Amino acid sequence: MAIVDIRQRTGYLFLAVIVGHVILISTQVTTKRGVPLLESVVFGLVAEVQRASNSVSDDVERSWQDYFALQKVRSENNELKQEIGQLRVRLQQERGLAQQSQMLQGLLNLKTSITVSTTAATVIAGGASPEFRTVTIDKGKGDGLRPDMAVIAPAGIVGRIILPSGRASKVQLLIDRNAAAGAIVERTRAQGVVVGTGADRLKMDYVAGSADVKTGDTVVTSGIDGIYPKGFVIGQIESVQRGAGEYSAIVVRPAVDFSALEAVLVVLTPPVAADAAATATAGSNQDRE
Repeated sequence: MAIVDIRQRTGYLFLAVIVGHVILISTQVTTKRGVPLLESVVFGLVAEVQRASNSVSDDVERSWQDYFALQKVRSENNELKQEIGQLRVRLQQERGLAQQSQMLQGLLNLKTSITVSTTAATVIAGGASPEFRTVTIDKGKGDGLRPDMAVIAPAGIVGRIILPSGRASKVQLLIDRNAAAGAIVERTRAQGVVVGTGADRLKMDYVAGSADVKTGDTVVTSGIDGIYPKGFVIGQIESVQRGAGEYSAIVVRPAVDFSALEAVLVVLTPPVAADAAATATAGSNQDRE
């Protein structure tokens, strides 16, 4: 083993001597341009190292620049997303204000186009029980409201007040199964009574069998019930079924979308029929006295 080590060391020493001689010789040998061969070789090696180092440096610099550019783009994207979110919220608010303005304009147009006295009210709650179709408005006895006052909207009849409190009132919608209103077919003046079904449709009962009634006819209030003023729209006839000499079923589609009520008008002026009935009753009492 010692002999092998000595031989290896001798070989390494011999190799080192050879390399040294080569280096010494290369320092004396020159290229065609007069540059020492060793210098030319060393320069080539150093140049390649510098080129590789410069390339790595450029790649690193470019990577950092790309990284910072990417971070900037991400930051700008986040800012744009926030701005888009804010714009969407603002757009929804503007759209809500536009719808509210349109609704209020409709109420104003209705208020100025009718002869009866009214007061505007806002719907603040819906009915808690599905069995009774009601809403709550933000006006009550303190605003002059009392039971059986008619409630209307630009589209037509909404219902009547059934329970006023000091600052709010419960309104029975016309589609409630216990609600009813005197009605006339606008085209032919055929009379009947519109009643609620508890769903989103109405029925028209007590129509004479000889009456001219057909799908698409508009149904309006007759005023004979003493609650709803005459001539206000109730809805359109959706279907007609005729039995033996009489109408078995007349379905009316309400003009008012009860699921989208936000503001209404309460009619403060009593209907003419109610005033006439009250006058007749007062006259009869005076005669008895």
